[in-house]
Amino acid sequence: MNALVIVLVVAVAAVAAVFAVRRVRKGGGCCGEHETVKRRGASDRNPAHYPYGAELTIGGMTCENCARRVENALNELEGTWATVRIDGCRARVRCKQPPDEAALRRAVREAGYVVTGYAESRDAR
Repeated sequence: MNALVIVLVVAVAAVAAVFAVRRVRKGGGCCGEHETVKRRGASDRNPAHYPYGAELTIGGMTCENCARRVENALNELEGTWATVRIDGCRARVRCKQPPDEAALRRAVREAGYVVTGYAESRDAR
């Protein structure tokens, strides 16, 4: 009887390991995606063109795919250049015009996350 239990436990562990390896190889993550989200940067990457800035704290990000989703959503806004880091759950947004807090919050929310902290800075560099 003990041998049967051991065989069953080993079989379940082996199946779980196979599924875990498949998920890692396909670039999945906590988000349920099976492929890695590609980073889309800002088209204008000259820091001199972005005199304004904002620092956002983002809630709900748990992996690099999450960070890329938020970064892509913010970079889609006109006149913004965002970089998002999963460590610290922070987004640094450079802006050509004074930041529109509501638009930044909306972009993050539409990406599936929430802004839990917001601070503006005059000089984004």
